[in-house]
Amino acid sequence: MLDEKAINIMKRIMESFGPSGFETETSRIIKDYMAEYADEILTDKLGSVVFVVKGESERPRVLIAGHVDEVGFIVSGIDEKTGFLTFDTLGGWWDQVLLSQRVIVRTAKGDLLGVIAAKPPHLLSPEERKKVVERKDMYIDIGVTSKEEAIEAGVKIGDPVVPFSPFSLIRGGKVAMGKAFDDRIGAFVMMETLRRLKEERIKHPNTVYGAATVQEEVGLRGAQTVAHLVNPDVGIVLEIDIAGDVPGIKPSEAPTKMGKGPSLITYDRSMIPNQQLKEFVIKVAEETGIPLQLSHIRGGTDAGRIHISRTGCPSVVIGVPTRHIHSHVGLLSLEDVENASKLVVELVKRLDEKTVKSFMPL
Repeated sequence: MLDEKAINIMKRIMESFGPSGFETETSRIIKDYMAEYADEILTDKLGSVVFVVKGESERPRVLIAGHVDEVGFIVSGIDEKTGFLTFDTLGGWWDQVLLSQRVIVRTAKGDLLGVIAAKPPHLLSPEERKKVVERKDMYIDIGVTSKEEAIEAGVKIGDPVVPFSPFSLIRGGKVAMGKAFDDRIGAFVMMETLRRLKEERIKHPNTVYGAATVQEEVGLRGAQTVAHLVNPDVGIVLEIDIAGDVPGIKPSEAPTKMGKGPSLITYDRSMIPNQQLKEFVIKVAEETGIPLQLSHIRGGTDAGRIHISRTGCPSVVIGVPTRHIHSHVGLLSLEDVENASKLVVELVKRLDEKTVKSFMPL
């Protein structure tokens, strides 16, 4: 079971402010927490942070990555008459999940609480009520009555915005609820893995590089710079997976279920994983009795950049099944999170030079 310290840092990073391109607050929290577990800390010039845990050999280098940026918004304008804010998205959003949701607008003068709103239903025609309100017809209301008041409050074009959604535990502490699980839960699994390696003095025949990458949601950008910095021999990307155990989803669309173990992504739009490494992960899970679900996703992950870095890097994606991603409130199983970390630890223990060389198809 995850202890109180682990839950507390999970809560802190999930509730922190960090949309794509504005991840500094989240990255600093992670950097401070990980200082006692890292032999060395590296940074790139984009904002990603890498924690090094030395093992019995300098090579192979095992890169374990999770991105810390959350989907959010950015102020695109201030209405001349009302002071309401128009906004663009940072990352992928479905317009239907936005209305009546609270947000935080970060300005140079401080944070402002607001709500995403549109024309009230009382004023809509019967035909309009049947239609989905598009984002272009929405605005953020921060309680002002004029553009001058909004400017006086510190708002300007380019200010970042994130969902306001406190972290909570439900189902007797077995299920976590909150924002930013995509993909701070992956970063958390990386952190737990490195903590265990260090605290439990687990021997591993390699050097581990745990990366908290940035700007994944807008183009896998941090993964590209981190891969160049680390020059890894193996890449393990930790991500959410889309839990398919909700009404209206077919198993063929999203095969994983929350609470049934972490997943192994067998393919996605950004990468077909190294097949030898994929089978290695399956074998290790079977040997250790760690539950593992096979999956596929329609989107991409940081592995899309890592596996084609330099001359190529055998890579896989391990996911934590999560409900309602890219919204204000997601749900996931803490047991899945813990099993994901256990699996990665077991992989690291076995990734010696001979094993890594066996991943080369030719």
